[in-house]
Amino acid sequence: MRSLRFLVPLMTLMPLFAFGCAPQPFQEPDRPPLDFDLLFGDNAAGQRPTDLQWSPDGNRLGFLYDDGDGEGLWIWDAESGQATLQVRQEDGDLGDLDAFHWSPDGQSILLESGGDLALLRLGAEGVRKLTDTEAAEENPKFSPQGDRVAFVRDNDLWIYDLESADEIRLTRDGREGLTLNGKTDWVYWEEIWGRQQVGHWWSPDGSRIAYYRFDEAPVREYPLLDFTQQYPEVSPQRYPKAGETNPGVQVGVIELGTGVTRWLISNSKDDSYLGRVDWLPDGSGVAVQRLNRDQNHLEVLSCSILDSQGKSAKPAGRAGLAGLEDSCRVLLEETSETWVNLTKDLRFLPDGRFLWTTEKSGWRELWLHNSDGTPNRRLTPDGWTTEKVNEVVPGSDSVVWTGYETSELGALHRTVFSQSLSGGAPEALSSPGTTASATVARASGRTAIVESRSDIPHAAFVVELSGQRLGDLPVRAPTGYDPAELPHWQFLTIPGPDGQPLPAALLEPLGVRSGGKHPVIQYHYGGPASQVVRDSWGTRGRNFWHKLMAQRGYGVLMVDNDGSNYFGKTGADRLHRRFGEVNLAAQEAGIEFLRGSSWADPERIGLWGWSGGGSNTLYSILNSPGTWRAAVAGAPVTDWRLYDSIWTERYLDHPQDNAEGYTQSSAVTHAAKLEDALLLVHGTADDNVHAQNTFVMTAELIAAARPFDLAIHPRQKHAFKGQDKRHFYERMTRFFDRELAD
Repeated sequence: MRSLRFLVPLMTLMPLFAFGCAPQPFQEPDRPPLDFDLLFGDNAAGQRPTDLQWSPDGNRLGFLYDDGDGEGLWIWDAESGQATLQVRQEDGDLGDLDAFHWSPDGQSILLESGGDLALLRLGAEGVRKLTDTEAAEENPKFSPQGDRVAFVRDNDLWIYDLESADEIRLTRDGREGLTLNGKTDWVYWEEIWGRQQVGHWWSPDGSRIAYYRFDEAPVREYPLLDFTQQYPEVSPQRYPKAGETNPGVQVGVIELGTGVTRWLISNSKDDSYLGRVDWLPDGSGVAVQRLNRDQNHLEVLSCSILDSQGKSAKPAGRAGLAGLEDSCRVLLEETSETWVNLTKDLRFLPDGRFLWTTEKSGWRELWLHNSDGTPNRRLTPDGWTTEKVNEVVPGSDSVVWTGYETSELGALHRTVFSQSLSGGAPEALSSPGTTASATVARASGRTAIVESRSDIPHAAFVVELSGQRLGDLPVRAPTGYDPAELPHWQFLTIPGPDGQPLPAALLEPLGVRSGGKHPVIQYHYGGPASQVVRDSWGTRGRNFWHKLMAQRGYGVLMVDNDGSNYFGKTGADRLHRRFGEVNLAAQEAGIEFLRGSSWADPERIGLWGWSGGGSNTLYSILNSPGTWRAAVAGAPVTDWRLYDSIWTERYLDHPQDNAEGYTQSSAVTHAAKLEDALLLVHGTADDNVHAQNTFVMTAELIAAARPFDLAIHPRQKHAFKGQDKRHFYERMTRFFDRELAD
């Protein structure tokens, strides 16, 4: 085990090392090893374990993994150090294996497959199907005793009794697009919970369930159209745009013995976000995190479900705050002049104390709080920031967290630490100089680590809290090429605005040693607290496409602006109420860096980005015309009034209060300034950034008589898949080949 004080000096050497050995300098191969067939092959990035989950006793680790014969559910055993296949998704009539969940006794696993539920009894033959319905069963959760499973069907909350096979419907007013029980709507799923489907929580004793109720009726609909049908099919989506009406949300607790719900809190009077729900350790109530609509005032509310005699309180009606004044108290508050970021870091300890992360210092720090909410002490050491609380291990009085250094290139990596709550320095569990993630067993503290570097594929292993390595998890190397033969990323800082060093990543082109000038592609994202300069292997096509382009004679440059993760919350605040300017300055700094290169041709530089990166691509070329010769904007927000309420208002405030910020931050405002070659790309089924954005931009460009290229992908969502993904990268390659040619 390496203590933190020894880890920090070693981190300064990490660009030279990976997993304990120095990579050889990149040698230009006679034949470039990467092509589009390999790039989009079945094993382009290799395979690693996903959806890792520990058994309740912390002795076995379940995960999904494709060993080359199809994805299946595997279990790694701490005693033997071996992983064995339990069931493959092609087995029997199981279908696609979407997710799995351990039973509390660790003897069974609940499987989600094609919208139905099945039970796998470990050591037994076959699986037992629990449901076989036309409607999907969503978000299943075992009761703490393991005898029942709660789930959502047709927007209502249900329970399945595993012994009797009886189903009990707990709510009865669920209606698609109108009333949702036990699940989130789209905007909460996307922006509050980070694309995690949640919405109901068992009490510790299994007698109650806390749950969300969404009233979506006030939210206006956006029509998602499938134009490939003879008569286009319409899928209406409830989607609150910036400044528009949000859904009504309540948190209630249902008594399973009586079927009666007590409504604890509602946003009907203050339009707030009820962002997190956690049961208190003794089951006497729930903690609800309430964030005001302006997102600059966060309260952690402790809401009791018991009366003064310790009995279940009488149910309150749905109107208003439903008894908030006498059932909830403020445990902790956070305020900011800009915005407060929600996290999933609240962790209650058995004695009532809790862990909390705050950005009051400008960097996220982990603090231990007393049971009354007062701060006890800071756990994050100087020079570091806590990105995520992975798990608390009560039996060892320890917490496992992931973070990075606050130095110039500190955010390049992610390190997993274990730390005693009683004091002392954190101990590193992951390898130095890697980007690591952790899955921790609450019962034993055993931690599964998955880590990589930008030029070295994933490794996966299990360690004890002491740092003792217990064994490796299966990974499969990429097929068809040797990762060591691909161009290697260089990480550096470049001079930014006002002399501020900016983090950058560079791929030199194949043939650079032979002299001559080469075209360059810049890639960026640029939103608040974003990051593209990262030393990790990745699983998407972007990293490998960039290496393919380097093989084809292009340089590739990425620059993160000073509102990115590298500069903490203080940096992100620079983007408050105005997008575009800070990122444009950083990308222009990249141009100046390339002008000083012996091999880059500053007259042949292209720019591209996706989603927020697509938005910033448009902003950059329209507000600095002629700087880039060509640009590709994928799935861009072109008018910030068209994006969702939660994300947009967090940073730009309400459009009614910041009209100028919305106007000047939006690409449509500047459409007539287009001078460079442009390819616009969008999928018609994009439910995140609607294709409306590209259609509105198209109308403005036509009105301004500006030429451009347009690629529309029917039925594709925000992240392209399958042949559409390959088609996009091949078309972007042809576009840059054409526009950046000599």
